[in-house]
Amino acid sequence: MTRVVCLGDLMMDVLARLPGPLAVGSDTPAPVGIYGGGSAANTAAWLVRAGLPTTFVGRVGDDALGRRALDELTAAGVDLAVSIDPLRPTGTCIVLVDVDGERTMVPSAGANAGLGDVALPAGLFEAESLLHLSGYALFTAGSRPAALDALATARAAGCPISVDTASSAPLAGVGPELFLSWVGSGVLVFANRDEAQVLTRSADPATAALTLAQRCGEAIVKCGADAAMWSDGAAVIEVPVDESVAIDSTGAGDAFAAGVLAARVAGGDVRTALGAGHALAAHAIAQVGGRPPT
Repeated sequence: MTRVVCLGDLMMDVLARLPGPLAVGSDTPAPVGIYGGGSAANTAAWLVRAGLPTTFVGRVGDDALGRRALDELTAAGVDLAVSIDPLRPTGTCIVLVDVDGERTMVPSAGANAGLGDVALPAGLFEAESLLHLSGYALFTAGSRPAALDALATARAAGCPISVDTASSAPLAGVGPELFLSWVGSGVLVFANRDEAQVLTRSADPATAALTLAQRCGEAIVKCGADAAMWSDGAAVIEVPVDESVAIDSTGAGDAFAAGVLAARVAGGDVRTALGAGHALAAHAIAQVGGRPPT
């Protein structure tokens, strides 16, 4: 059976659900909780929920948050290939969720920035493996060697590869050409509308999907509550999203990617895969936090 290797960020999210606009310079009382986070770790948990055995490759600090993070992933059924950073703390992220469910993040990479300090575990990639890489691992100099090594090793083993472009602001910071040179070709790229625009300079998601696919191999551009568009560089297929109410959009893109990948492994066509992504993302936005309940 296909095993997915998810490599990249693991965070603990300090999440506040805001009742209204922030009272800047004052107080905005809100429910606050601590949840497992990180795009790669979230995707790993959703992949297990979708029925695929999954290994998460990442790094945590030698602290209570790190131990909690690993316990939660283990409870979710994720296999772990995680190193412990003796100096950096476990990555944390402040997540502010507004009344419409939109989230804004203030991350501190912590131990994630040391992912490249150790070699990847041997035997990660076999004929039946699939690599899913979080773009966050490429953004940071300290984790980039591990991400590039994983891409090269997976390619050499003939494994399918998918890459999530992660976040528009840091993506713009490294620059589209450099990021795409790291990703290379023969890859399925997941991007939301803003990320796709950064990478292609096109505000039209269909054009952006086509352009990205011509560069990378395949692309899926997510348009929030509207639709998702897939392209192989020649055609574009759009599948709309069923109407749903968003409580918290944290992890929605991670769940979407997991649904798509699980459907593709099962032999589903493009429309089936995009529909499966939408369905799993609907579960994510209907709850608080970026992971499926355990």
